[in-house]
Amino acid sequence: MKWGAALGGPEKLEVAFKALEPQLKREHQVQLRQLDNQRAEAERQHAARQAEAERRHAARQAEAERRRNHTYRMSGLISGVLLSLSMLAGGVMIAPEQPWLAAALCGPSLLALVKVFVLQRSDRGDMKGVTRASQDAAAASAPPSPPP
Repeated sequence: MKWGAALGGPEKLEVAFKALEPQLKREHQVQLRQLDNQRAEAERQHAARQAEAERRHAARQAEAERRRNHTYRMSGLISGVLLSLSMLAGGVMIAPEQPWLAAALCGPSLLALVKVFVLQRSDRGDMKGVTRASQDAAAASAPPSPPP
């Protein structure tokens, strides 16, 4: 018996294959579309994961920046408080002997330093006031010149 004789001969096999070929092409096209859809879905998921990772990274950076900013501001506030209290204590301690120096320590220089450390800004007027107060204190505390 020849090959394909049991199915009706080679002519019938050829007709069957020709009838089967369009169906196989359609199934192949369906499989290609499914693979394209799967690939596109995988790309969308990858892009979504990447965007989520970038968002989390940006959130971590923002949190770290907020912490650094808080630490910086608190250190300025603490430094300003300590410096102010020490200047006030020094001014009160030397007030009986050196009133001008006490006025310089507890006056514009104290206010200017508090403004610099706590508010983190300084104005030209503040620095002029500090300079004027220190010059006045230096002039007042200088010993009198000897008579000629």
